Amino acid sequence: MIPAIFGLGGPQLTPDERAFFRECDPAGYILFGRNCVDPAQLRALTDDLRSIHGRDRLLISIDQEGGRVARLRPPHWASYPAGAAFEQLYAIAPASAIEAARANATAMGLELSAMGITVDYHPPLDLRVPGAHDVIGDRAFGSDPVAVAAIGRAVLEGLAAGGVTGCVKHMPGHGRTDVDTHKALPTVTASAAELEDDLAPFRTLNHALIGMTGHLVFTAWDADNPATLSETVIRDVIRGSIGFDGLLLTDDIDMEALGGSIPERAGRAHAAGCDIILNCWAKMDDMQGICEVLPAMPPATAARLDRALAGTRIAPALAPEAADLLAKRDALLALTGAAA
Repeated sequence: MIPAIFGLGGPQLTPDERAFFRECDPAGYILFGRNCVDPAQLRALTDDLRSIHGRDRLLISIDQEGGRVARLRPPHWASYPAGAAFEQLYAIAPASAIEAARANATAMGLELSAMGITVDYHPPLDLRVPGAHDVIGDRAFGSDPVAVAAIGRAVLEGLAAGGVTGCVKHMPGHGRTDVDTHKALPTVTASAAELEDDLAPFRTLNHALIGMTGHLVFTAWDADNPATLSETVIRDVIRGSIGFDGLLLTDDIDMEALGGSIPERAGRAHAAGCDIILNCWAKMDDMQGICEVLPAMPPATAARLDRALAGTRIAPALAPEAADLLAKRDALLALTGAAA
């Protein structure tokens, strides 16, 4: 098995994709809007991916946070609010906000598991920092590390109750970025002491089964390399100070924050300590190059992957309780007028 997650070009596998995936055996797949037409098509696609590998516990992932980061949208799928909605409720009723976030995430997990999806790149534990770029913005659960961790924990628990494994992101913190990492590489000059707030939610939830790095340079730790490519940040901060021992994924290595060819980026990230390379854009030349650069998955990574997927399940259809959970969420969020 190759320690990479690959994207797909469209709503069905092409013959070339099917042959390539069967031969290289990637760790998993990521889905985007281009892959998701309606429930019947999407479930057929994820069933097809599982048939290639012959295992139900296959890492099939998606970015489904809610708000502006949602690959599955109405009318075929439910609507979910951005993280700021739960922050607003937390400010007046913390317990209600936690319950609303858990109900929302459970409904989301039930919907994803019915689509054959096992991993959601959610929750973001990045703090909202005044004056920073809005690439995080309303996706964040707030500026208070305690609130972010509390709501993030509820999201992880809710997704798990729905049969899906969540992924905390973007370690060691994306909230201070001054640019969009899809377009450029940010440099964060905050001191190590100042960055303690950014680390706090990740430290609180360091038991999460999957985590994702961010493509940011932190001069306090490594002035030369973004976190994804920094052995120092991964070893000393993510694995060390945060204490994260789960499956560590890169953010998408196609982002313009990183330099060099896609295979070069993959090799550097893996050498720095990332377990799995995330490559989203389904370009066959890039995927083939990654497979040539990366070694076979080592046993420690395979064990982390197995742990991450152990609690996932594929539902035959959307569970009827999803509607009740969404109604509960909306009743709680209505306290602030923030319902989806």
